Amino acid sequence: FLLMSTEEYGLEITNNGPITTGAQATVHASLSMKNDSVTSNLYHFNWIYAPLILIEKSERRFNSVINVTGEFPGTFPVSVWVTHRNCWLCRPVARNVTVLQITEFITGNLTIAQIEDGRFITHGSSSSTGAVTRISFCLHDPSNYFKSASFVYNWDFGDGVYQITKEPFVYYNCSTMGNRTVHLKVIAEWEQIGSIIHERETVQKTGDFTTALELLDAVKSINVVGSRETHVMENLSLSLHINGTPPLALCWLIKSECIPLEGEKCHLVVINGSCYNLSHIFSDAGRYCLSVRVENGMTMLQTYHEIKVWPTGIHPAFFVLLCITLVSVTLGLVLYTTFRSNTQQKDLVEVADFDFSPLSDKNLPSHSESGCGQICCRSCFLRSSQEAARESHELLHSFYKPVKMYTV
Repeated sequence: FLLMSTEEYGLEITNNGPITTGAQATVHASLSMKNDSVTSNLYHFNWIYAPLILIEKSERRFNSVINVTGEFPGTFPVSVWVTHRNCWLCRPVARNVTVLQITEFITGNLTIAQIEDGRFITHGSSSSTGAVTRISFCLHDPSNYFKSASFVYNWDFGDGVYQITKEPFVYYNCSTMGNRTVHLKVIAEWEQIGSIIHERETVQKTGDFTTALELLDAVKSINVVGSRETHVMENLSLSLHINGTPPLALCWLIKSECIPLEGEKCHLVVINGSCYNLSHIFSDAGRYCLSVRVENGMTMLQTYHEIKVWPTGIHPAFFVLLCITLVSVTLGLVLYTTFRSNTQQKDLVEVADFDFSPLSDKNLPSHSESGCGQICCRSCFLRSSQEAARESHELLHSFYKPVKMYTV
């Protein structure tokens, strides 16, 4: 629409074109006063619409509407000027013009929507791979010219797939991302009485429409790689790994709590890859949350990453490690002392039970000497030596050398 105005008045004019030949278009003009001091009077709207055919005209105090039609395609200007009703020869208080387009074909447009949570969400010409996409044709028929027509829709999805429907929409699902051009041919047929022979005849109109379809991978995941703890005045570096088709609009914000990001109240960047590195320095200790939102014009995903900021000094983990070390050393010392004490006591028992000193031989009973004469003394000596050796092997070996050495 156009708006032409003077110092005191403004005149707005609009039309609901484009239309097909034979249909009717509506042109609306509205007069407004900019200055409240202007005296309100009755006004007259003067229209120029030739070579269009006037169907109807209505006029109110500050508005006027005309309905026109055209039998030939083209671009036609429609102008209007406003004068005071009681002064036809006076200078117009305002004037304006609009352009009406008339075509011999069906008029309308294609829209693309994706089904999300049971609703149709429009993302322009973009859709997500693997998701159900609805492509619809919207007929532009403001005067209900095609009310008795039957339609046939021929769809070409640009990947070798064709479909014919009687409904003005179709569902499409593709798992391969890329750019496609969808073509649609609309055929409308109806019967009407001829203007010359006055017999019923079949009338047909067609229309060709195209739209771009961009299939993108949805943003499936956001992985935040980096530490969850840092110190005051230290530089914390984090890496964001995104599973989605670029370009990606990334928005991040660090606050004391996790919040959903809406609008542009965050650090907004556009990346052409799948990874983004960010760094931040905290001036105060406490708990913080990194909120991240990523969208690619098709889908949006948000995630959070909690961060603990410690005051400057020794990290509490160092205290824990130190305590564990002290406990381990203490426990090891206790075990070592206990084991050493048990070993010393066992060595003393072995020496007390098996004393082979020469003094012990004097205390032997007399029958031992008589029981073994000179002939068998050698065998007794050998037998006693073997038993002593066997008993010595069965003893536990001491970790320490004995104080006295005994010989048999």
